[in-house]
Amino acid sequence: MILPLLLLLAQAVPAPTPAVGPPDPAEQRFDRCVGLAQDDPRAAEDEAARWQRDGGGFLSHQCLGIAYASQSRWTAAAGGFEAAARGGEIARDKRAANYWAQAGNAWLAGGEPMKARSALNAALASGTLAGLQRGEANLDRARAFVASGDLADARTDLDRATVDAAADPLSWLLSATLARRTNDLPRAKKDIAQALKLAGDDASVQLEAGNIAALAGDEAGAKAAWNAAATLKPGSEAARNARNALRQFDPPAAPK
Repeated sequence: MILPLLLLLAQAVPAPTPAVGPPDPAEQRFDRCVGLAQDDPRAAEDEAARWQRDGGGFLSHQCLGIAYASQSRWTAAAGGFEAAARGGEIARDKRAANYWAQAGNAWLAGGEPMKARSALNAALASGTLAGLQRGEANLDRARAFVASGDLADARTDLDRATVDAAADPLSWLLSATLARRTNDLPRAKKDIAQALKLAGDDASVQLEAGNIAALAGDEAGAKAAWNAAATLKPGSEAARNARNALRQFDPPAAPK
């Protein structure tokens, strides 16, 4: 099943492997603050503010961003992550790129695709993201490109995401959706097949599978996928859209 897009916002980026020696008090306080942000985000706000007054630096900003994200306060969260990213860059901390990526994700959640693009550009330009982290950043930037109408750049980023984040069904789902929107039916079929392999129990994947089958003129396939979407998660937007699509197959009303 596809995990929520914003799940990673509530998680801390792992600290670099410490050198041999006593534990770093700042990292220990950060870990405590993040744990508090997940359990009691309001209390974590207070703790992060105290820490900032104590000179907590970028780690205190990152904790504050996580506390805001835990409450779906996306604009505030993005500001916290960006402050953490800038502070991390000054400190030459390798986690700065991850903080930029989290800022971009929060801006997307807050409906600010242009600001998301700026933050994600910074994350990817750093050159320190690799593997899945780089793939997820490309995936988010593709979402920002789509939201701002730049489908060509979205395609480039999705091509990268399906390599680096190949295990994430969302990368295949969004790639298939973009291919359908741009009338690339062979690509849409190939990518939705991969999404179905990874997350066939997800209503949004089945909805798109139905959309692509309909575009291909496969009525039976469209009906089967839309019915699956409607039943997998009945109260979801995907299920509502699937039920609406299925209405085209309703028999005509009998004349009165």
